[in-house]
Amino acid sequence: MGNPKPLKQSHLQVTTDLNAVAEVLQWFEQFVSPQLPDGFWGGCKLALVEGFTNVVRHAHRHLPKTTPIELELKVFTQSMEIRIWDLGDPFDLLAKLKSLSEEESDPLEKENNRGLIFMYKLTDELSYERLSDHRNCLFMRKSIQSSR
Repeated sequence: MGNPKPLKQSHLQVTTDLNAVAEVLQWFEQFVSPQLPDGFWGGCKLALVEGFTNVVRHAHRHLPKTTPIELELKVFTQSMEIRIWDLGDPFDLLAKLKSLSEEESDPLEKENNRGLIFMYKLTDELSYERLSDHRNCLFMRKSIQSSR
């Protein structure tokens, strides 16, 4: 049957700078629709910000501020997809999430790794993979139904 066509999609490229989060949020706001639940938009917005700031603070921490970060949003009838591409070293997201779930203390009580937990809990699908062009892609999908 093929992949469904997005109702709306957009790309954005910003530099590796935490101050660019304002531009990222302004870009995200063009997608907000009053027909969809507030919880859906709030969860997607928080996941996007956590993903972006993790790239700046971790994946690109040793790279120049001029290093680009690419973002993509796609809204479908039943879901939203967020992709964030970075140029950092590869990272095993699944192994990190597994190790966090095995810790005896609550990972949300620690400042480190909270963003990963938020992204995991706020999305229905979360992955981070190394691509053949030596970039990494953080992928998040949130179903509209799971937000009601």
